[in-house]
Amino acid sequence: MKAAVLHGKEDVRLEEVPERPLAPGEVRVRIRAALTCGTDLKVFKRGYHAKMLVPPTVFGHELAGEITEMRDAQGGMRTADWHVGDRVVVANSAPCDVCAPCKRGQENLCDDLLFLNGAYAESIVVPDRLVKKNLLRLKPGTTYRDAALTEPLACVVQGVEDSQLAAGQRVLVIGAGPIGLMFVALAKHLGCEVAVAGRGAARLNAAHRLGATELFDVGAEGDAIKTITARLPKPDFDVVIEAVGKPEAWEAAVRLVRKGGLVNFFGGCPAGTSIALDTGLIHYSNLTLRASFHHTPRTIRRALAFIESGVIRAADFVDGECGLSGLPELFRSMTAGNRVVKTLVDVSR
Repeated sequence: MKAAVLHGKEDVRLEEVPERPLAPGEVRVRIRAALTCGTDLKVFKRGYHAKMLVPPTVFGHELAGEITEMRDAQGGMRTADWHVGDRVVVANSAPCDVCAPCKRGQENLCDDLLFLNGAYAESIVVPDRLVKKNLLRLKPGTTYRDAALTEPLACVVQGVEDSQLAAGQRVLVIGAGPIGLMFVALAKHLGCEVAVAGRGAARLNAAHRLGATELFDVGAEGDAIKTITARLPKPDFDVVIEAVGKPEAWEAAVRLVRKGGLVNFFGGCPAGTSIALDTGLIHYSNLTLRASFHHTPRTIRRALAFIESGVIRAADFVDGECGLSGLPELFRSMTAGNRVVKTLVDVSR
């Protein structure tokens, strides 16, 4: 099969890769839609991912498709009522269910998360654990393009729940990339009043279409505090979501939330970075500081429900398309500052 193979830092090549035989309990999925992701861009820039990928390897993890082959699990047990031709979406990981975090109901922090990569290919083998935990059947009217948003949306659902978003709250989202825009859409759906601080007219316009009523263009400087306080000397946001993944944005988030408010450090910063916090501000303002990571089987299912009910649509997030053969050049353009929100990768060409 054709697949994009990561060989190292900014080195992706289109290659013919043999399809391996299925192990017991596994299914093979023909990929019908794959989407680019900020995590994959980081992987491309670094040439690896400490937890998930060792080159040379296939990569990519946002996908939907159809089952083309199955193998029964050991002991004669059927592969959970799946059939060849089923239209499915699969998450990029599955928890073990036996470690301490799993037993506490925090499967996103599982000590033995099993990751799945290889979306930028014609097909992918889904391991037994993922088949059991995070392979979901699509409704007849759900498009592959929409369904492929399930995994990143599930991470956002985790963040929404951790932030305890509720109707009537004033929410500031720092960052207008795909994740920030998903936060906008869900917060608006929940009845929040949403503001966005970001850069780029196209992304800010997308935020407005998704329900943001206040837009702050931070420009090239990226100074959210300066931009927002120029218009709002005393910001009174109930919740601030940091969806950029930069230390300076984390620090800004703490200064832009109201007394008694909550900050969610959602964006992952580069390894080894740190931030400075005003202890007096945090203490005397009674701030709640949270961080959200990854997803759980429950948030995966809730994300797909949001998609299949029309709350989240690919049309609002996918604004580019390329063939698999164009993936290396696409990642190079993303590295150079391509401002496309998400790109659909057609693995058939």
